[in-house]
Amino acid sequence: MTLIFSGNDFKYELESVVKLFIPATLFDIYYDIKTEYFSGDYCFIRRKKGKEKSCLYTICRIDGKIKYKIKRILNLTDNYEGSCEIILARLLFMCMSELTGKSAKWGILTGIRPVKRINKMLDSGMSKDEIEKELSETFLCDKEKIKIAYKTALTQKKALENLSSNSFSLYISIPFCPSRCSYCSFVSQSVESSIRLIPEYVDRLCDEIAYTGNLISCNGLKLDTIYFGGGTPTSLEANQLEKVMNAISRHFDLSSLREYTVEAGRADTITRGKLEVIKSCGADRVSINPQTMNDNVLKAIDRRHTVKQFVEGYTLAREIRFNSINTDLIAGLPTDTVESFKNTTDEIIALDPENVTVHTLSIKRAADLNRRSDTVIDNPAEQMVDYASKRLMESGYNPYYLYRQKNMLENLENVGWSKPGKESLYNIYIMEENQSIIALGAGASTKLVARNGHLKRIFNYKFPLEYIKHFDIMLEKKKEVWGFIEKNIL
Repeated sequence: MTLIFSGNDFKYELESVVKLFIPATLFDIYYDIKTEYFSGDYCFIRRKKGKEKSCLYTICRIDGKIKYKIKRILNLTDNYEGSCEIILARLLFMCMSELTGKSAKWGILTGIRPVKRINKMLDSGMSKDEIEKELSETFLCDKEKIKIAYKTALTQKKALENLSSNSFSLYISIPFCPSRCSYCSFVSQSVESSIRLIPEYVDRLCDEIAYTGNLISCNGLKLDTIYFGGGTPTSLEANQLEKVMNAISRHFDLSSLREYTVEAGRADTITRGKLEVIKSCGADRVSINPQTMNDNVLKAIDRRHTVKQFVEGYTLAREIRFNSINTDLIAGLPTDTVESFKNTTDEIIALDPENVTVHTLSIKRAADLNRRSDTVIDNPAEQMVDYASKRLMESGYNPYYLYRQKNMLENLENVGWSKPGKESLYNIYIMEENQSIIALGAGASTKLVARNGHLKRIFNYKFPLEYIKHFDIMLEKKKEVWGFIEKNIL
């Protein structure tokens, strides 16, 4: 497929629209017009500007069939560039939909955070009807997706209103897993291959915690939430988890802490001793993730635990009395069926966790599954997601955060569902990008939010070995965090 742009530079957004209909494909991109570009399948996207009006049109050809759409716009239109981009995206979407016979329920909203747009609409004073009309008519969104996104925004409202301007969250990266799942693209290493690195990694992480805590201890910022992610944090031994968590309590003021999460995602890493350490060190929320309640599917994705192990880990967490337990599910996994996924959803609801996150499989370039993308790209993920949404709402759960990723099956989404009052603050804040998150450890990405809303990202070294090897250089970068905070946040 060839994409030809003329009179505009809206490549990123418009290429994303084409990918809704032709996923997992590399396109030839051109910014001039030559006869040879029009010999096969193509999308020609043009803005021709006249004295008073601009003519916007798209011409698309697939398998010899051609569709075209045209729209004219005044050159003096408010937000002229933005309006041209949206109109061309809409014209392109309609051409591709007619040619392929497919649709995409999020319409031309191709961004990661659709709820962020709704929050801005609410802040501007738009009514529910006005928001629904804008999303439906301008962005071509499906009514059911609008309903979930709007409900998500309302659920978030209280958390966002109670967010203190001088608060921040702390992310701790534990980039180790017992083995690598086939769908995973996170920067993580299997314990089997990197066990020798873990003791030194824990020592350096504690050093980074101490250094960072001392940097920000006197600036008036309040620590709001803590989140241990990875990888699988419970890949560490109980004494190593305790060491890291004790370092946090020594070097950060936890008196204003409202939420403390540790991912215990893989059931094959969970022991009573680890969970007791996590609870005694102050964490009140854990994530225990089956992804599926079908052992055959677990085997197909190279996830080396059983459903029985997940249930045992979940039961242990209940016995230790965590305030909130999250479970993750993935729709569209290889070999999974609609009936099997329905069974997974029903079994999880019967366990009664406070949070359930329903992910849609995303075929990542760095994931082993990418090499087998043809076997999963037609998986009926939409039926799975629709069933989970219906059952969770019936069972008293509300959507509280929502995001999307590239190359997701059927252009779907990931949604966090919670019982009322059990929403994860950290997940809301990281999705809506309205609180600074200071991230420590290998692969960690600090995101700083200035008073004017400007974002700055500062990245640690990706892999444990380079994190350890270049640790002193990395600590120097932490001064960049402090400098930004002093200038733009305090």
